[in-house]
Order: sequence, then structure tokens, then C-alpha cells
Amino acid sequence: MTKKIKPIILFDLDGTLIDSTEAILESFRFAYDDNDTICNSSDQEIKNTIGYPLEVMFEQLGVTKSDIEKYVLSYKKHYRIISNEKTVMLANAIEAIKEAYSFATLGIVTTKTTQYSKILLENKGVMHYFSTIIGFQEVTHPKPHPEPILKALENLSARPSKDIYMIGDTTLDLIAAKEAGVSSVGVLCGYGTQDQLKKYTDKIVTNSYEAVNLVKKQFS
Repeated sequence: MTKKIKPIILFDLDGTLIDSTEAILESFRFAYDDNDTICNSSDQEIKNTIGYPLEVMFEQLGVTKSDIEKYVLSYKKHYRIISNEKTVMLANAIEAIKEAYSFATLGIVTTKTTQYSKILLENKGVMHYFSTIIGFQEVTHPKPHPEPILKALENLSARPSKDIYMIGDTTLDLIAAKEAGVSSVGVLCGYGTQDQLKKYTDKIVTNSYEAVNLVKKQFS
């Protein structure tokens, strides 16, 4: 009898498994204060950039390229202090991780740094469920480029296939999945809207737990 190959599920972090909105917004405000400038962007405008690397977020919010590095350093200085306290697991996220772990190999693909991602996941007691974490430092081209997903699969000794799923809350996750040749499920518990997500996937659910159960049905 041929041994059944375990499916692979890759998760985004912000807006998919965790809510660090408060920490992100506070750290952005701190970065502007730390550099003696006023942040003219609304909370919603900042949230609209979540999912991109910090450098891209600050550029989209109008910081000049020559100053971006200073703002990123200020952001990280504050974020590392408050991130654990002001980050929470989204509803049903822990249940989603445990359910996924019962039948699949799990990974994280995020634009956060791997160091902060690991600290957060350790703090929430779920780090041990994941076999690989690909953060900003591990790649040359972050999402929506397929490189982060392909790097995760390389770490898991797997090749792209439609039996591999990327679960995420923004178009960046879904575009990366499509370009990498894997399947995707969009979730509405984060920063993307249904109208945005449906342009790139026909599988959209409320949260990560529903996403995992949708994937599980494909293999039952």
C-alpha cells in the first residue's frame, strides 16, 4: 500500500492567525515621533498597507526613500517592546492550528521578520506546530512574489502542487500562491475585503479555522 503523502498548509500571520493591529499602529506613530515628524496618515491608511514589508509601508505612506531606514529602525525599536503584550491570537486561530496539525505539515510565510514571528508564536504557545517559518530576511523578493512560498516548500522538501495550500487575508498571499503554483484560501478576519480576495481565489471563508476545515475536506 502506498503511503499517503501529508498535505502542506502555509499560513500568513497578521490578519490570518494573529491581530497585532494595535502594536503596528502604535509603532508607526512612535516612528514618526522618534524622527520629529507628524504622521498625517489615518489608522485606516496605515492598515491598508499591512502585509507589505515595513520599507514599502512607510514609502506608501509618504516617507522619502532616504529616510525610510531611520523610520524602520524606530518602528522596530518600539515594536519589539510592545509586540507580545499587544498582539492576540485571532478567534479560532489556535483551534485552526491544532486541527491543521492533525493532518498536515504546517509553515508560516510572512513579511514580518522571522525573529519577531518566532518570539510571538513562542509567546502564544504554538511555535512547535510549525516546521518552517519564512520571514522577510529569508527572501530577496517578499509577497506577492512567489519566492517566500517556494522557499518554504524547499525547506519542507516539497514541490509546488495544488495539494499545497496558502491561507491568507490579503491579495498579497493569494497572488504569491498563484504565482508559486499552489492553491489558496482567503480569510475575511484580517485586512482584505471579499471583493479584493475574490479576484484571486474562489475559496473565501470567514477565518482560519473554516479555511483549515475546507482544506481538510479535500483530503478526507
